[in-house]
Amino acid sequence: MSVTIRYARYLLFAVVGLAVFFVISKSTIPLPSTGSTAPAPQSPPTYDSVKSQKPTVVGPHQNDRVNATFVTLARNSDLWDMVKSIRTVEDRFNRNYNYDWVFLNDKEFDDEFKKVTTALISGRTHYGVIPKEHWSYPEWIDEDKAKEAREEMDRKKIIYGGSESYRHMCRYESGFFFRHPLMMNFEYYWRVEPSVELFCDIDSDPFRFMKENNKKYSFVISLYEYVATIPTLWDSVKKFTGNHPEYVTDGNAMEFISADGGDTYNNCHFWSNFEIGSLEWLRSDAYVDYFTSLDHDGGFFYERWGDAPVHSIAASIMLKKEEIHFWDDIAYYHVPFTHCPTDEKKRLDLRCSCQPKENFDWKDYSCTKRWFDINKTPKPNGWDKKYD
Repeated sequence: MSVTIRYARYLLFAVVGLAVFFVISKSTIPLPSTGSTAPAPQSPPTYDSVKSQKPTVVGPHQNDRVNATFVTLARNSDLWDMVKSIRTVEDRFNRNYNYDWVFLNDKEFDDEFKKVTTALISGRTHYGVIPKEHWSYPEWIDEDKAKEAREEMDRKKIIYGGSESYRHMCRYESGFFFRHPLMMNFEYYWRVEPSVELFCDIDSDPFRFMKENNKKYSFVISLYEYVATIPTLWDSVKKFTGNHPEYVTDGNAMEFISADGGDTYNNCHFWSNFEIGSLEWLRSDAYVDYFTSLDHDGGFFYERWGDAPVHSIAASIMLKKEEIHFWDDIAYYHVPFTHCPTDEKKRLDLRCSCQPKENFDWKDYSCTKRWFDINKTPKPNGWDKKYD
């Protein structure tokens, strides 16, 4: 009997101990709520989402951002060349600001492209498909005539002369990228292409500079266009300005693109594979009417009009000179040209890795000297230095 009583006492102690442990545990370890306000389980991250799930990365200037994004037109096959560009942009600038990045493609981006690029970019990533009507022949284009033009330019060995996709790309960059739904909520863009490199630290925000100084368009490299690709472009421009003189701005940069007041085009243009600009300007009636007029003239397909001269001519005619900016501080490479700051102190202060002898600014085929001249801007020290 005493044994039975002893076991009963042990059992009572055990039950009481477990009850005390449960009360203490419940008060110190948060348990999931079973009420109606309990949050639903989160779904896995979706890289397609405009508001893609991504760990928050806060750079030192993240709260100083303006409403802007990087934008890239790319294909899935461009992934590893794009990785190089992303790393250089993040390392030299965006890791401190965490700006978003929009990727556009005429096909769906695959999962690998989305996962890798999202992992590398400190801001949010957005992936969009180009509408078919923006990457195909408009109804007024004679496709047989366009094919003959490609074949003729290919025979003449004109760069990209035989490429159909290159023409769709130039037309899209000229008139549509800024109207893609993913771009519509942004005010400024910075275009980045695969396999580019930045050689200097960017220690202030170019987007904020654009906004605070009322800049609408900016560049790092300028050069002459291949004449054989744009034989009738200037005729189309003059037809447009004749029909819309209200879009020709006083105090513009016409001198940059014409030595005779607009009678002829000197073929100078800003190299558009790097550009930082105002999306509101590109979406303006002036620019959209300009693109629409050029588009109906057919030169994107019957010739090989590039988006660089199309953007450059519009900026030079429609904007005041002071609304266009040259980025001397942003050292940049896109095959085959380099912009490297001319001033040695600037290169050292910004920890630049470019070779000054590679700088394209003052070479004969560059138009940057002309930009300095029409703005009466003193050239930097050492601009006329000759390298072996």
